[in-house]
Amino acid sequence: MPFPRHMLYAVVLLLSTFPALQAGTHPVNITEEIPWVDVVIEGKKIRIERIQDTDHKLTNNYTKTSRPTPPFDIQPFRPIPGIRTVTELDLLDFLQKDVAKNRGLLIDARLPKWYAHGTIPGALNIPFSILKGGAQNPYIPKIFTLFGAKKSGDKWNFARAEKLLIFDNGPWCQQAVVAMKALLRQGYPKSKILYYRGGMQFWQIVGLTTITPKEQL
Repeated sequence: MPFPRHMLYAVVLLLSTFPALQAGTHPVNITEEIPWVDVVIEGKKIRIERIQDTDHKLTNNYTKTSRPTPPFDIQPFRPIPGIRTVTELDLLDFLQKDVAKNRGLLIDARLPKWYAHGTIPGALNIPFSILKGGAQNPYIPKIFTLFGAKKSGDKWNFARAEKLLIFDNGPWCQQAVVAMKALLRQGYPKSKILYYRGGMQFWQIVGLTTITPKEQL
């Protein structure tokens, strides 16, 4: 079962001005103007930045190029019409403008065994597997209430539901797509869902900070 939101709630501070950096002290920025983004989770500040070692190479599972297909099909850029695919910069902007203002959630849709090895700071683990199923799925009322939806008779009212940005392992992974399709079957609006196709693989390829769940509790 995923962690309660209050344990993972993130307040994000994208600094409008940064301290002057001495030449060579921070050679790898996120963009020319943004060296890092600071995230405060349960009172603990975590800095999202790129790895500064320009010779660094990945040595984990995300170095793999080939996996059996199916199930590890390469996903289309926009697998579900009407749901926008976003980049790393969009995700950071989402943390600042939506998560920090309590109107958005960053959702790691991977199974817990993947999540346990590391995730994006501020992400809430809602595995795709517990979203599947029909209206009798016992997890849906708890999850939708967490998302800010309200039950109205036998239907859900999503007028005040939060925007979700959903990701998984990367372009070869279907877990986020399965999660999004499950949410749509339950009535969640496409307008409130974003898809980070790059997932953990692209996040790590560009050297951005990852944390393990115990670090953000």
